[in-house]
Amino acid sequence: METRKKILIVDDEQINVEFFDLMLSKLGFVVEKAANGREGLDKVREFHPDLVMLDNIMPKMSGWEVTRILKNDPEYAQWRDVPIVMFSAMDDVKDKIEGFELGIDDYITKPFNFSEVLARIRSVLRNHELIDQLKKRESRIALHEQLNEKLLSYVALVSDKFLSLCNTQEIDANKDLKAGLESCQLEYSRLRSRIEELQEETRMLKSREIAVSSLESELRKAYSE
Repeated sequence: METRKKILIVDDEQINVEFFDLMLSKLGFVVEKAANGREGLDKVREFHPDLVMLDNIMPKMSGWEVTRILKNDPEYAQWRDVPIVMFSAMDDVKDKIEGFELGIDDYITKPFNFSEVLARIRSVLRNHELIDQLKKRESRIALHEQLNEKLLSYVALVSDKFLSLCNTQEIDANKDLKAGLESCQLEYSRLRSRIEELQEETRMLKSREIAVSSLESELRKAYSE
Protein backbone atom coordinates (compact mmCIF):
# COMPACT_ATOMS: atom_id res chain seq x y z
CA MET A 1 0.00 0.00 0.00
CA GLU A 2 1.37 3.44 -1.01
CA THR A 3 2.01 5.58 2.06
CA ARG A 4 3.98 8.42 0.46
CA LYS A 5 2.22 11.77 0.11
CA LYS A 6 1.04 12.60 -3.41
CA ILE A 7 1.55 16.10 -4.78
CA LEU A 8 -0.02 17.47 -7.98
CA ILE A 9 1.89 20.38 -9.59
CA VAL A 10 -0.19 22.58 -11.92
CA ASP A 11 1.85 25.19 -13.80
CA ASP A 12 2.22 26.23 -17.43
CA GLU A 13 5.92 27.02 -16.94
CA GLN A 14 7.61 23.71 -17.72
CA ILE A 15 10.86 24.65 -15.99
CA ASN A 16 9.02 25.11 -12.67
CA VAL A 17 7.16 21.83 -13.06
CA GLU A 18 10.30 19.85 -13.85
CA PHE A 19 12.22 21.48 -11.00
CA PHE A 20 9.60 20.68 -8.38
CA ASP A 21 9.05 17.20 -9.81
CA LEU A 22 12.76 16.41 -9.50
CA MET A 23 13.25 17.87 -6.03
CA LEU A 24 10.06 16.56 -4.44
CA SER A 25 10.48 13.09 -5.95
CA LYS A 26 13.98 12.90 -4.46
CA LEU A 27 12.47 13.73 -1.05
CA GLY A 28 10.05 10.81 -1.25
CA PHE A 29 6.88 12.46 -2.55
CA VAL A 30 4.86 10.96 -5.41
CA VAL A 31 4.52 13.72 -8.02
CA GLU A 32 2.05 14.22 -10.87
CA LYS A 33 2.07 17.18 -13.28
CA ALA A 34 -0.41 19.28 -15.24
CA ALA A 35 0.27 22.13 -17.68
CA ASN A 36 -2.93 24.14 -17.15
CA GLY A 37 -5.98 24.45 -14.93
CA ARG A 38 -8.29 22.22 -16.94
CA GLU A 39 -5.72 19.45 -17.10
CA GLY A 40 -5.14 19.96 -13.39
CA LEU A 41 -8.81 19.28 -12.62
CA ASP A 42 -8.64 16.08 -14.67
CA LYS A 43 -5.51 15.00 -12.81
CA VAL A 44 -7.21 15.60 -9.46
CA ARG A 45 -9.81 12.99 -10.41
CA GLU A 46 -7.19 10.50 -11.64
CA PHE A 47 -4.40 11.06 -9.13
CA HIS A 48 -6.27 11.84 -5.87
CA PRO A 49 -3.50 14.11 -4.55
CA ASP A 50 -2.80 14.86 -0.89
CA LEU A 51 -1.80 18.41 -1.88
CA VAL A 52 -2.07 20.60 -4.98
CA MET A 53 0.65 23.11 -5.90
CA LEU A 54 -1.07 25.56 -8.19
CA ASP A 55 0.07 28.51 -10.26
CA ASN A 56 -2.37 31.40 -10.39
CA ILE A 57 -1.79 32.90 -13.83
CA MET A 58 -2.23 30.15 -16.46
CA PRO A 59 -3.89 29.83 -19.87
CA LYS A 60 -7.41 28.37 -20.18
CA MET A 61 -8.13 28.57 -16.45
CA SER A 62 -6.53 30.56 -13.62
CA GLY A 63 -5.48 29.11 -10.30
CA TRP A 64 -8.31 30.97 -8.59
CA GLU A 65 -10.84 29.39 -10.97
CA VAL A 66 -9.42 25.94 -10.29
CA THR A 67 -9.59 26.60 -6.55
CA ARG A 68 -13.18 27.84 -6.78
CA ILE A 69 -14.22 24.68 -8.61
CA LEU A 70 -12.41 22.33 -6.22
CA LYS A 71 -13.88 24.02 -3.17
CA ASN A 72 -17.44 24.59 -4.40
CA ASP A 73 -18.40 22.38 -7.33
CA PRO A 74 -20.48 19.33 -6.23
CA GLU A 75 -18.68 17.21 -8.83
CA TYR A 76 -15.45 17.72 -6.88
CA ALA A 77 -16.96 17.36 -3.39
CA GLN A 78 -14.70 14.44 -2.46
CA TRP A 79 -11.61 16.61 -3.10
CA ARG A 80 -12.95 19.73 -1.39
CA ASP A 81 -10.61 19.35 1.59
CA VAL A 82 -7.44 18.72 -0.43
CA PRO A 83 -5.02 21.50 0.63
CA ILE A 84 -3.79 23.96 -2.00
CA VAL A 85 -0.49 25.84 -2.06
CA MET A 86 -0.57 28.57 -4.68
CA PHE A 87 2.50 30.23 -6.15
CA SER A 88 2.48 33.44 -8.12
CA ALA A 89 4.63 36.37 -9.17
CA MET A 90 2.19 38.69 -7.41
CA ASP A 91 2.96 39.87 -3.89
CA ASP A 92 -0.17 41.95 -3.37
CA VAL A 93 -1.71 41.47 0.08
CA LYS A 94 -5.23 41.96 -1.27
CA ASP A 95 -4.71 39.22 -3.86
CA LYS A 96 -3.36 36.87 -1.21
CA ILE A 97 -6.30 37.51 1.11
CA GLU A 98 -8.70 36.81 -1.75
CA GLY A 99 -6.89 33.54 -2.35
CA PHE A 100 -7.18 32.53 1.31
CA GLU A 101 -10.88 33.36 1.26
CA LEU A 102 -11.31 31.06 -1.74
CA GLY A 103 -9.81 28.21 0.28
CA ILE A 104 -6.07 28.31 -0.47
CA ASP A 105 -3.99 26.99 2.42
CA ASP A 106 -0.75 28.85 1.73
CA TYR A 107 0.81 31.22 -0.76
CA ILE A 108 4.36 31.25 -2.18
CA THR A 109 5.68 34.17 -4.18
CA LYS A 110 8.13 33.79 -7.08
CA PRO A 111 11.12 33.58 -7.29
CA PHE A 112 11.07 30.39 -5.22
CA ASN A 113 13.30 29.42 -2.37
CA PHE A 114 13.01 25.64 -2.35
CA SER A 115 13.77 25.31 1.37
CA GLU A 116 10.87 27.67 2.12
CA VAL A 117 8.61 25.87 -0.34
CA LEU A 118 9.40 22.51 1.27
CA ALA A 119 8.79 23.90 4.76
CA ARG A 120 5.41 25.29 3.70
CA ILE A 121 4.40 22.03 2.00
CA ARG A 122 5.21 20.04 5.12
CA SER A 123 3.44 22.57 7.34
CA VAL A 124 0.28 22.50 5.21
CA LEU A 125 0.26 18.69 5.09
CA ARG A 126 0.79 18.52 8.87
CA ASN A 127 -2.04 21.00 9.54
CA HIS A 128 -4.33 19.17 7.13
CA GLU A 129 -3.62 15.85 8.81
CA LEU A 130 -4.36 17.40 12.22
CA ILE A 131 -7.66 18.84 10.97
CA ASP A 132 -8.53 15.48 9.42
CA GLN A 133 -7.85 13.70 12.73
CA LEU A 134 -10.03 16.21 14.59
CA LYS A 135 -12.87 15.71 12.11
CA LYS A 136 -12.65 11.94 12.56
CA ARG A 137 -12.67 12.44 16.32
CA GLU A 138 -15.77 14.60 16.07
CA SER A 139 -17.44 11.88 14.00
CA ARG A 140 -16.55 9.23 16.58
CA ILE A 141 -17.92 11.38 19.41
CA ALA A 142 -21.15 11.96 17.49
CA LEU A 143 -21.44 8.20 16.90
CA HIS A 144 -20.91 7.50 20.60
CA GLU A 145 -23.64 9.98 21.46
CA GLN A 146 -26.03 8.23 19.08
CA LEU A 147 -25.16 4.86 20.63
CA ASN A 148 -25.77 6.27 24.11
CA GLU A 149 -29.19 7.50 23.05
CA LYS A 150 -30.07 4.10 21.58
CA LEU A 151 -28.76 2.33 24.67
CA LEU A 152 -30.86 4.54 26.91
CA SER A 153 -33.97 3.89 24.82
CA TYR A 154 -33.36 0.16 24.83
CA VAL A 155 -32.76 0.00 28.57
CA ALA A 156 -35.94 2.04 29.14
CA LEU A 157 -37.90 -0.45 27.02
CA VAL A 158 -36.49 -3.41 28.95
CA SER A 159 -37.21 -1.64 32.22
CA ASP A 160 -40.84 -1.12 31.26
CA LYS A 161 -41.13 -4.84 30.52
CA PHE A 162 -39.64 -5.62 33.91
CA LEU A 163 -42.11 -3.31 35.60
CA SER A 164 -45.05 -4.94 33.87
CA LEU A 165 -43.76 -8.34 34.97
CA CYS A 166 -43.27 -7.18 38.54
CA ASN A 167 -46.92 -6.17 38.73
CA THR A 168 -48.32 -9.61 37.81
CA GLN A 169 -49.72 -11.95 40.45
CA GLU A 170 -47.40 -14.81 39.43
CA ILE A 171 -44.34 -12.69 40.10
CA ASP A 172 -45.79 -11.51 43.40
CA ALA A 173 -46.03 -15.15 44.45
CA ASN A 174 -42.36 -15.76 43.60
CA LYS A 175 -40.43 -13.60 46.04
CA ASP A 176 -36.96 -14.49 44.67
CA LEU A 177 -37.91 -13.61 41.08
CA LYS A 178 -39.61 -10.42 42.20
CA ALA A 179 -36.49 -9.41 44.15
CA GLY A 180 -34.33 -10.10 41.10
CA LEU A 181 -36.51 -7.97 38.86
CA GLU A 182 -36.56 -5.13 41.38
CA SER A 183 -32.74 -5.33 41.57
CA CYS A 184 -32.58 -5.03 37.78
CA GLN A 185 -34.90 -2.04 37.94
CA LEU A 186 -32.69 -0.37 40.52
CA GLU A 187 -29.59 -1.00 38.40
CA TYR A 188 -31.37 0.49 35.40
CA SER A 189 -32.19 3.63 37.39
CA ARG A 190 -28.55 4.01 38.32
CA LEU A 191 -27.41 3.44 34.75
CA ARG A 192 -29.92 5.92 33.37
CA SER A 193 -28.85 8.52 35.92
CA ARG A 194 -25.18 8.06 34.96
CA ILE A 195 -25.93 8.29 31.22
CA GLU A 196 -27.90 11.49 31.78
CA GLU A 197 -24.97 12.94 33.75
CA LEU A 198 -22.59 12.08 30.91
CA GLN A 199 -24.95 13.63 28.38
CA GLU A 200 -25.09 16.83 30.41
CA GLU A 201 -21.28 16.91 30.66
CA THR A 202 -21.11 16.47 26.88
CA ARG A 203 -23.53 19.35 26.32
CA MET A 204 -21.48 21.61 28.59
CA LEU A 205 -18.23 20.70 26.81
CA LYS A 206 -19.82 21.31 23.41
CA SER A 207 -21.03 24.74 24.48
CA ARG A 208 -17.41 25.76 25.16
CA GLU A 209 -15.60 24.00 22.32
CA ILE A 210 -14.60 25.33 18.91
CA ALA A 211 -15.93 23.29 16.01
CA VAL A 212 -13.33 21.94 13.59
CA SER A 213 -14.82 23.99 10.75
CA SER A 214 -14.41 27.17 12.83
CA LEU A 215 -10.87 26.19 13.80
CA GLU A 216 -10.04 25.65 10.13
CA SER A 217 -11.39 29.12 9.30
CA GLU A 218 -9.34 30.66 12.11
CA LEU A 219 -6.19 28.98 10.77
CA ARG A 220 -6.83 30.39 7.30
CA LYS A 221 -7.43 33.83 8.79
CA ALA A 222 -4.17 33.63 10.74
CA TYR A 223 -2.25 32.79 7.55
CA SER A 224 -3.72 35.76 5.74
CA GLU A 225 -2.80 38.33 8.40
